[in-house]
Amino acid sequence: MPTTIDLNADLGEGFGVWRLGDDEAMLGLVTSANVACGFHAGDPALLLHTCRLAAQRGVAVGAQVSYRDLAGFGRRFIDADPDELTAEIIYQIGALQAIAHAAGTDVRYVKPHGALYNTIVHHEEQAAAVAAAVHAVDPALPVLGLPGSAFFAEARRLGLRTVTEAFADRAYRPDGTLVSRREPGAVLHDPLEIAERVAGMVIDGHATAVDGTVIGVSVESVCVHGDSPGAVQIAKAVRDRLASEAVELASFIQARSETPR
Repeated sequence: MPTTIDLNADLGEGFGVWRLGDDEAMLGLVTSANVACGFHAGDPALLLHTCRLAAQRGVAVGAQVSYRDLAGFGRRFIDADPDELTAEIIYQIGALQAIAHAAGTDVRYVKPHGALYNTIVHHEEQAAAVAAAVHAVDPALPVLGLPGSAFFAEARRLGLRTVTEAFADRAYRPDGTLVSRREPGAVLHDPLEIAERVAGMVIDGHATAVDGTVIGVSVESVCVHGDSPGAVQIAKAVRDRLASEAVELASFIQARSETPR
């Protein structure tokens, strides 16, 4: 059983007057923040504010990269040319790097978002394109993703550190992939049920798939989606349940207590 585990959330996902989730409350609960980079959500002012809050609270900032799909919130597959996709991922990481630096922190890791995250589990060309982009920006940047994915295979081939992720509030298929949001029951809502499920993942290394199959789960970081209804309550319940098992919440990267420059 691990003695520490990372708790991450997707944050900075509003745009203009539209706000999604309670980022300030979540930043008091999580240890890593996957901050949007403007391609699926997030405007510059919001991203700067989010990074400043993360810096103040010692939360590690990661670049949450995606397809160029603002209208679809990055949840639609795009048959992107690999070279173009690599360039767009480089662009997103670079943009958030500048914002994070101005906020007194740094981009410490990369996590794909939405349809891109799910696509590169199996799509080898796009997986290679994303891994190549991260490596081109900084070979020391870890990447978050699903164990056994094509993305992880490509990342390891390039020498990138891979960090296995499990999802607190998403249902799993028997093969360990996520149930599509288009299907009933894909998103879980009950905080106590979710917390117990996460405890099983972290402590026992297993989860129950939608068909009742018990599957093995490798987890270094647990994701609670910041845009889920009740995300704050879910994150609190998960923290409390893990604390009851003497599991400490800490970023997989030693987050620094920083203040804005």
